Amino acid sequence: MSASLLARCPVVPVVVLEDPAQALPLGEALLAGGIDVVEITLRTAAGLAGIRALASLPELLVGAGSVLVPRHVEEVVEAGARFVVSPGFSGSVVDRCAELGVPALPGTSGASDLMAAVERGLTEVKFFPAGLLGGPAAIAALSAPFPAMAFLPSGGVKAENMADYLALPAVPAVSGTWMVEPALLADGRWSEVTSRAADAVARATATS
Repeated sequence: MSASLLARCPVVPVVVLEDPAQALPLGEALLAGGIDVVEITLRTAAGLAGIRALASLPELLVGAGSVLVPRHVEEVVEAGARFVVSPGFSGSVVDRCAELGVPALPGTSGASDLMAAVERGLTEVKFFPAGLLGGPAAIAALSAPFPAMAFLPSGGVKAENMADYLALPAVPAVSGTWMVEPALLADGRWSEVTSRAADAVARATATS
């Protein structure tokens, strides 16, 4: 993932879609709240269709999450994904992303994963599950031997603790689900999505 992407927006929502019809109003609600990057996961059957729908919004940078195998990379790129996120490190997934010219953001949980990322020339990674792995303190410790690496913490990140992560020089952005909870999407509470997105951006801006 290019350095400009994590610098683009300090908050990256992680979305689990149950219905592709939720995609466009969700994208518009996030944009209205100041968030222009989103990760749509492949955890549900609606994921690919959701990526395809959101790719029609030129202001929104749409990525695919929960990408586990090279075949997934091909599917999400065909659907319009412009970056790829994985829960862990897979060399074959990272390599396929490189072949297709799509930035990869593999999940890392420790020094071995980070060494594998460095070997492939990556300078940005996901740190997952951040909360269970030690939170900001763990990232601060890992960033010492990997000073050129930028981290996107995910898992256990929420409005109340995002500032603790963003206070670290190695963390230009965080990802989470609190502004795109499934219940909000199911009920069509798009104004609440916009409100939470705007609040997240404001909290991030206050930290920087």
